[in-house]
Amino acid sequence: MPTTISMTDAQFNKLRKIIYDRSGIHFQDTKKYVLESRLSRRIEELEFDTFDQYLMFLTAGPYQVDEFQEMFNRITINETSFFRNEPQLRTFEERVLPELMEARKSTKTLRIWSAACSSGEEPYTLAMQLHRSMGVRLSDWRIEILGTDISEKVLNMARTGKYHNYSVRGVNPGVLNRYFKQDGSNYQLDPDIMSMVHFEKLNLKDVFAARRFGTFDMIMCRNVMIYFDDDMKKSVVKMFHNQLANDGTLFIGHSETLRSLDVAFTQLDIPQAFAYRKS
Repeated sequence: MPTTISMTDAQFNKLRKIIYDRSGIHFQDTKKYVLESRLSRRIEELEFDTFDQYLMFLTAGPYQVDEFQEMFNRITINETSFFRNEPQLRTFEERVLPELMEARKSTKTLRIWSAACSSGEEPYTLAMQLHRSMGVRLSDWRIEILGTDISEKVLNMARTGKYHNYSVRGVNPGVLNRYFKQDGSNYQLDPDIMSMVHFEKLNLKDVFAARRFGTFDMIMCRNVMIYFDDDMKKSVVKMFHNQLANDGTLFIGHSETLRSLDVAFTQLDIPQAFAYRKS
């Protein structure tokens, strides 16, 4: 059983400040044990003895950028799967998408942003929904789906389009047969669906970097803001508001809310949709 290297309160405060300053993710006092347990193994791999040595490596060494990425991958949980939260996806396909297609029928351009997309299951799900719903009309449209995440590691996984059977556990058999090729316990996504999605590394804390992606008709950012404090939530939601088209829609996670954030969004009156229209 791996040993756990102890972390003092001072070390914890320094480490969580580094994490917050670089990513916007806030670890509360009660989460000290999470960082301690998840990073002890990494400290042993580096042949360090204490968290002080690790903090020095993380902030002053020549590999500090790479190490922050390695650390981030270990302290965050990239739990995702295809076709997750069916009520939201149904709202997108049956309500939001038809309205957008009607509003964009002159330009035939549609831009969607899947923020904090992890290993790509969410944006690829949206691509499959578009492919299924639009059918032959798809060739007449310019569809842009952007998937962003702070982790280059998960983005590289997304770009391969290869997934383990755990990721496709909720996929309808007909959809699975149509869009995936099975190879043992692995599933390779159809190249046509993969070509609909573009991936870029982005830290949601970096508002200026996000601006270069332009305006979107829909943004989906689910189960990420639960890790942010109020200041970070306000910053991110304001950024989404600025980058949405005037009739754009924002989807958030079922355990998240925009209440008290003082942003101009109106919630769609659809049960379990957690969808907001820009006001």
